[in-house]
Amino acid sequence: MNNSLKGLSDNEVIESRQRYGTNFIKEAEPLSFWQHFLEGFQDPMIKILCVISVIMLIMYYFGYSDWYEPVGTIIAVILVNFVTAKTGTDNDKAYKNLKDSQKKDTAKIIRNGKLNEIVVDDIVVGDIILLQNGDKILADGILVDGKISVDNSSLNGEAEECKKTAAPEGYELIKEITGDTFVDKHSLFRNSVVINGEGYMEVRAVGEKTMAGKMAEDMKEKEPDSPLQVKLSKLAHQISNFGYVGSIVIALAYLAHYIVLAGGISAYLNNDLGTILVGIVNAIAIAITIIVCAVPEGLPLVIALVLMQNTGKLYKANVLVRKAIGIETAGSLNILFSDKTGTITKGKLEVVKVLDGNGNNIELDKTGYVLKNLYKSIANNSASEFDANGNVIGGNMTDKALLNFINNNEYQKNKLNVINKQEFNSTNKFSQISYMENGQLITEYKGAPEVLLAHAKKYMTNDGKILPLNLDKLNAKIDVLANNAMRVLCFGYSKQPLKENIINDDTIITSLVAIRDDVRPEAKDAIKEVQNAGIQVVMITGDRKETAVAIAKDAGLYCEQNSDIALTSKELNNMSDNEIKQILPKLKVIARALPTDKSRMVKICQSVNLVVGMTGDGTNDAPALKAADVGFAMGSGTDVAKEASKLVILDDNFNSIKNAIWYGRTLYNNILKFCKMQLTINVAAVIVSAICPFIGIEAPLKVTHLLWINLCMDALASLMFAGEPALRKYMKAKPRKRDENIVSKEMATQIGVMGVWLTLISILWFKLPFVATFFNTENEFYTGFFCMFVFAFMVNAFNVRTKSLNVFEHIKENPAFIKIWSLIMIIQIVLVSIGGIVGEIFSCTSFNLSGWIMVTLFALTMYPVDMIRKLLFNK
Repeated sequence: MNNSLKGLSDNEVIESRQRYGTNFIKEAEPLSFWQHFLEGFQDPMIKILCVISVIMLIMYYFGYSDWYEPVGTIIAVILVNFVTAKTGTDNDKAYKNLKDSQKKDTAKIIRNGKLNEIVVDDIVVGDIILLQNGDKILADGILVDGKISVDNSSLNGEAEECKKTAAPEGYELIKEITGDTFVDKHSLFRNSVVINGEGYMEVRAVGEKTMAGKMAEDMKEKEPDSPLQVKLSKLAHQISNFGYVGSIVIALAYLAHYIVLAGGISAYLNNDLGTILVGIVNAIAIAITIIVCAVPEGLPLVIALVLMQNTGKLYKANVLVRKAIGIETAGSLNILFSDKTGTITKGKLEVVKVLDGNGNNIELDKTGYVLKNLYKSIANNSASEFDANGNVIGGNMTDKALLNFINNNEYQKNKLNVINKQEFNSTNKFSQISYMENGQLITEYKGAPEVLLAHAKKYMTNDGKILPLNLDKLNAKIDVLANNAMRVLCFGYSKQPLKENIINDDTIITSLVAIRDDVRPEAKDAIKEVQNAGIQVVMITGDRKETAVAIAKDAGLYCEQNSDIALTSKELNNMSDNEIKQILPKLKVIARALPTDKSRMVKICQSVNLVVGMTGDGTNDAPALKAADVGFAMGSGTDVAKEASKLVILDDNFNSIKNAIWYGRTLYNNILKFCKMQLTINVAAVIVSAICPFIGIEAPLKVTHLLWINLCMDALASLMFAGEPALRKYMKAKPRKRDENIVSKEMATQIGVMGVWLTLISILWFKLPFVATFFNTENEFYTGFFCMFVFAFMVNAFNVRTKSLNVFEHIKENPAFIKIWSLIMIIQIVLVSIGGIVGEIFSCTSFNLSGWIMVTLFALTMYPVDMIRKLLFNK
């Protein structure tokens, strides 16, 4: 410990905390169950259900409807909001458990002249913190003693080390975020990590006044509506207009019908007031039925249940869902901005190539003089070492990469008694050691190629021969490696004594090593699959442009032949928003990026109606994660980034991002399947309810029938479709527009054809005389129709599963489908058979086996008719 640094006293700590506050960065409080519940009333479908409930309550008050009709709708609203609220609170709880499972960071603080360890929240302005290799910096401050190197990647995305030296007296901490903020030689910032050296920091800012805290402030803007919310709002508007306009037209038509039957307007008005009112009330009652038929009351519940079920599936795939709507949004992406370090790349330097002094690749699984000398040089000429547990500690990122390359066994095997040593420094650009080997003094060098090659004339081959260097050939090879984002180190030896700051002229080159933060192998495949899904992937990084482009090429993101574009932050900021919009489709890389660049790009993309995704792990990514339609935070990232995101990628793997997109697309397709099934029966119910009274068929479907189909049965049906498998073809479809209709032309055709057919067989049920002969009473006959309508609905569930003629396609991948389908059928049979209060509510009675046969035969016609439709209309 530096004895000249006494730190704060206990009283000074109290005074500092009172004056400058604590080091706690306040996070957004999760919504309570009740808040989630109330938020559900903002859903457009829920608003329509509330309007229907009010109308039904008024009708009940005046004695024109039964109590269970408005109660059923109110229960539906409560049930939907309950499931939505439970999903939201469960997701919040899962995230809280993830955070609670992580131990709070601690810092080594000098107080009262003694070194203590305290938790991050207890740090105050004025504290002196001892920083050593591997320590996370937990506040903003100034280095007052020592020399260290830090990794600022959690703040600026830059993986390179930044050297820090003690600040002169009176030096002020940087307070504004600019492109040069994090490379300042004396300032240190919260969430950076010490990667080399030792020093003491004086804390100058804590909590929300740190750079990390200020970045968190940028996340308070309102989040955009998700694509699904936009589409549902549009659908709700269309359905409500259809229902309201249709009900008014039908109600007026019925009034006209009553007037015609009465012999004209005058004759109708000459009736007693009771007769006139009965006609008006009947017309209104039919109008209410039309509205109930038109609105898919079960759709909000289905979406809530499907989202809830897929939350669990994604967790098993290493994706923690912070906000359930983020699942579907991931599947709707048009463009994805991806952080480089730790997402596309592995997030750490690794040895990727070893060459001899002639530029030839050395096979790493074969022994020879090159690897033998390289292992020896790395084991001894390094500031890093292996600890007792076999972990690499100390040194900079390059030294750690080299030690990880040779592993602990080779390290121990090649350790020598080093006589003299000079550490690497940025002026000399090399380090050197000397030792005795077989009675011969050897000096080993490790450093920048241009430095060693300036003094070397020979190299060692893999079989131990010493040959002249071909500098032109070797430099050309080094240029190729550098253009592929590889950092090249050169190794050599001399038989002369070590001379400080000097490389001996008899140096022989033994090897060159290429090091890189390499692209994750699985990320390449995942990026390709995401691009094949029509999603533009843009890498946004703090790296220099040349390095970023090289990594992007390796990852399959950038291709010069396609006229792809890479920009630096400076180039980007010299362009207007309109200019960026023009080149946006070709933009693949943004280098030297600032946090403001990321947020700006998200907003520009949203302004041209693109659904935008953003991945990141650092505090610097948080504003863009928040502003994006869906933010993917990395599990190893900062809490601020996770708070800002909708999805957390627990394994930091781009492949998991791809899976989230795939699940999102699957979820949307499964919602569409359900919509096809429900809207088909709703269309049929509207037409049947509108036409039948005109042709002498009185109220074939009760409001309770429609609520039963649209709510109770739909809740179970949603579980059937929630388990539908994720198919590879979903990742080959083009992305959907944010505001496109849920009901596409193809979907409308299926709904229209099958809805009209169901209407036709409904009319035939009542108009074909032989049908009634299978039932003993009129009540049985109407009950049979209700069952036929439901059975047809359930047969159509198979039709909407697939565009294939084989409706059992992939059924084994969703075993719950048959189980739940069978359960719904059993419930329907039991419902109409038990009588009592249930029979009264649903106007049902039991009937014989011959009636059930007729119900089944009518319902089964849904399959061949849809098969014909598929043959005629499917592409």
